[in-house]
Amino acid sequence: MKKVKITVMKQTVYQDLIERYENPIERPCEMKPGQVFIADGWEKPAGLCDSAWESMSAFVMTLAHGGEDIYDGWMKNKRSAMISCNDGFRPVSFLIETLDGEARNKKG
Repeated sequence: MKKVKITVMKQTVYQDLIERYENPIERPCEMKPGQVFIADGWEKPAGLCDSAWESMSAFVMTLAHGGEDIYDGWMKNKRSAMISCNDGFRPVSFLIETLDGEARNKKG
């Protein structure tokens, strides 16, 4: 099984929706662009948000087991996926890629 690198790429905050619909929460999302997590199989990497993991775990497992070209040509790097968590107030975008796929993709 391959290790999969998960990189926080971007977070958007919809303040208007937060003010209108969300009850105050003690700890909003703590993901920061540039953070990197390494997934080794089905186990959620330490520090990764539970909600984000639920959104991406099937894609991580597909890539970890050698799957590629998810959705027939969606990504330029066939061994990657761009996934956002399901937080409607402050969604975070994650780049998910197999570690061994990076070197092969850069060569070609």
